Amino acid sequence: MENLLANQVALVTGASSGIGYGVAKSLAKAGAAVVLNYHSHPESAEQLADEIQQHGGSAFAVQADVSDPSQVEKMFAACRSRFESVDIVVANSGLQKDSAFADMSLEDWQTVLATNLTGQFLTAQSAVREFRRRGHRGNSNALGKIICMSSVHEVIPWGGHVNYAASKGGIQMFMKSLAQEVAPERIRVNSIAPGAIRTPINKDAWDTETALKKLLQLIPYGRVGEAEDIGNAAVWLASDESDYVVGTTLFVDGGMTLYPGFADNG
Repeated sequence: MENLLANQVALVTGASSGIGYGVAKSLAKAGAAVVLNYHSHPESAEQLADEIQQHGGSAFAVQADVSDPSQVEKMFAACRSRFESVDIVVANSGLQKDSAFADMSLEDWQTVLATNLTGQFLTAQSAVREFRRRGHRGNSNALGKIICMSSVHEVIPWGGHVNYAASKGGIQMFMKSLAQEVAPERIRVNSIAPGAIRTPINKDAWDTETALKKLLQLIPYGRVGEAEDIGNAAVWLASDESDYVVGTTLFVDGGMTLYPGFADNG
C-alpha cells in the first residue's frame, strides 16, 4: 500500500493512542501527510509526528476537543495553515464511561455521546465544508473522503455500556444519512467497525491468559485484532481502490458479528 495516498492530507482525530494512533501510522506509510489530533496529552501524538517525519513523511500534532465546535474549527484551520487543505478525515475520537444502567449518571451519558457522536458530527461537518471550499484537487477521484470510526456495538447490544453502544448505533445511521446526502458531490463517507482490538482502552479483556481465553470465545477467527488491522482498512477506504464504496460499514472484527455463541445451536 506504499504511496497509495501520495499527495493527500489526512486528519485523524484521537490519534494519540490506540486505534487512532495505528490508523495515523498506516496512512503515513501509504504516503499521506498526516495531522494527528489529540485531546489532552500531546506526548505520544508529537512522538508519532516526529517518527513519521524521520521516515521522510509529513506530520504534525494539533490539540482539539472534538465535542467543542470552536476547537474543531481551529483544528481545520491548522490543517489549512500547514497543508493548505485536507483530503481524508478519520473521525476516530471516542471514549467509554461504563456502568450498570440504573447507576449511570447523566453526566457520563452526555460525555460519551458528546465525544463519540457529536464529535463525529462536528468533525464531518467541518470536513464537508472544507472539501466544498477548496474544490477538487485532482489527487483522488473523490472530492474528499470521511471515515467514521464505529464499533461492532453498532449492531451488537452491550449491557453495562448503554451510552457507548447508543453512540455507535447512532454513528451507523449518521454515516449512512450523510453519505446519501453528499455522494452526488463525490464525497465518500464510510465507517469502520472494529471488533476486539488490542489497545489500552480494553487491556483488561486481553492482558491475562484467563481474560484472553474468554475473549477469544467471541472471535471465530481465533485472534485479537491489532491497530494495524484497522489502519489497513482505513488506507483502503481512503484510496481510489475503494472508489465505488459509499455509505458502507466495514466490519473488521475476526467474525465477532457472526454471533459465535450460536455456532453449535443452529
